[in-house]
Amino acid sequence: MFYVPNLPYAFYLAAKAKHSAFFSAANPSIKSSGNGTESKYQTLQLIPAKYKPKSVLHTYNSNLENTFLAIKKEGITYPLIAKPDIGFRGLLVQKIKSEKELRTYLEKYIINIIIQEYVSCKNECGIFYHRNPNEQKGTISSITLKKFLCVTGNGISTLEQLVLLDARAKLYSPLLLEIHKEKLKTIPKNNEIIQLSVIGNHSKGTQFINGNHLISKKIEQTFDALSHQIPGWFYGRVDLKYNDFSEVENGDNFKIIEINGIISEPTHIYDAQNSSYFTALKSIRTHWKSLYQISKTNHEEHQIPYKSSKKFISEMVELRAYTKKVKLVSRL
Repeated sequence: MFYVPNLPYAFYLAAKAKHSAFFSAANPSIKSSGNGTESKYQTLQLIPAKYKPKSVLHTYNSNLENTFLAIKKEGITYPLIAKPDIGFRGLLVQKIKSEKELRTYLEKYIINIIIQEYVSCKNECGIFYHRNPNEQKGTISSITLKKFLCVTGNGISTLEQLVLLDARAKLYSPLLLEIHKEKLKTIPKNNEIIQLSVIGNHSKGTQFINGNHLISKKIEQTFDALSHQIPGWFYGRVDLKYNDFSEVENGDNFKIIEINGIISEPTHIYDAQNSSYFTALKSIRTHWKSLYQISKTNHEEHQIPYKSSKKFISEMVELRAYTKKVKLVSRL
């Protein structure tokens, strides 16, 4: 519903660029410019140290004991976050509370896994930024604030009852009841707020809120400086955690959880109360136009080759097979 009506515009841009995979030249430092097949761990290495969370890559054939040693050496403590090196939409992202729990996770999922420090900042947002390679200044075109799923205690109902009584939480009850299985019979105090998820994704119950009113010259200047410190990244969404948004504006005290490339979405469009369907379609086209201009500049003026359409399609087929396999294992 969001993309099919825009396909004619996508075909128009491809014809104009004279290449069906023109968008593959947008972010030269990321595999296929970030089509979902790239290593998130390798992309994280592009981030300036002050914004980068402590992370360790556990490959599918790594020795577990070596991984645990690397975690200690990096100074990562429990709880921590484990997530697939290739993945999206919150697939298999989990908050891990102990070494035993992490061992079970790594033994179950025989794929490359990022083990990352748990960033305890209370807020999370997604900021979409794009900049033409020939220009010093770019544009922030979307800010999405993330509201984590919570319930409020009444001093009477158990946590399980609160989840099942909440209109939004009950939609995610299978997931939430599993996450909080050890606390379901506890009774939260009156007015006690219980955060049910720490993963900022729709699939985990997080609500996306249009935060475009926060776009300012100040924060664009901060992201211009950030962009120039991340070589070969010109288009995409940065997901970050922070305590106060003024610190993000000033470029201080926040951590970048991940950088997304060409498959990024201006996720503010999913705020149904502050965005209409037709403005969402227009926003997608506007972003695709910027993607075309960035890719064209990189290709024609900076000799960045377009990836062959055959290779690009092959990667997407492999990604689909990989995702299907991971989802199958997650159900076991």
